[in-house]
Amino acid sequence: MEFKKYLNQQCTVVEQALARYMLTEDGPLANHIRAMRYSLFAGGKRIRPILALAAAEALHSTTEHLLPVACALECIHTYSLIHDDLPAMDDDELRRGKPTCHVVFGEAEAILAGDGLLSFAFELLSHPDAQQGMTPDAQLRMINIIAHAIGPNGMVGGQSLDLAAEGQAISFEHLRLIHGYKTGALITASVQAGAIFGKADEAQFAALSQYGVQIGLAFQIVDDLLDVEGTTEDLGKTAGADAQRSKATYPAFFDIAKTKVLAQEAVDAAVTALEIFDAKAEPLRALARYIYERNN
Repeated sequence: MEFKKYLNQQCTVVEQALARYMLTEDGPLANHIRAMRYSLFAGGKRIRPILALAAAEALHSTTEHLLPVACALECIHTYSLIHDDLPAMDDDELRRGKPTCHVVFGEAEAILAGDGLLSFAFELLSHPDAQQGMTPDAQLRMINIIAHAIGPNGMVGGQSLDLAAEGQAISFEHLRLIHGYKTGALITASVQAGAIFGKADEAQFAALSQYGVQIGLAFQIVDDLLDVEGTTEDLGKTAGADAQRSKATYPAFFDIAKTKVLAQEAVDAAVTALEIFDAKAEPLRALARYIYERNN
């Protein structure tokens, strides 16, 4: 398949849906919404919504009514980036090649912009358009999985562990736990959302979940590598920030060559998990390879 063409097409679909569902900058809340939109439309690969769409497609499902969910996943991801960049967290001034939200709008408004995006995501997850594509039980299950993935037992908990580990000597097992919570949980939940929407049976759901776990792992390993090998220009954020903050990373435990082998092994395991699916799952296979080959 022409993967780059597919990726560009799906990114356009997500961008158009975000433009359709996102609040507009008018009325008394215009400045607050402007801050939300600033980060949401600052660019990005839209990997999480595309994973949800591709998982549903692997199950031969049409995805029109999954778009509110896809947009919700991007809102959640963007909120996490806004908060990660805050001075109290990673204190970054550059994201996707642009000044971070708190640099442009101030720290307090950036916090509120992140809060707004997270809250608005649940409006989208329960949107009437999404209700047309699945049963109430399926929708509730999807919302529960996403909420779990982004809360104290997922992304937020992972960020807490990550901050606590700065400058500390931690075990490799603890590093994997941090990565699994902070990065892997939402990626896995994105795939699972598409699986639920596509009416996956038990075996299909388990296979897609395993795929999500493995690409989540690959994504974070490659992120660690790019922070060492990438440039600020390519990354759109400050290169070398992990070392500056004494963060535990894969390259800090292993050399670059071994870290690349581990990333490739995770990608291979993700592709292997999809063996029960036919050619409709080819975008998922290509996405796994893309996660390894990306340069930002």
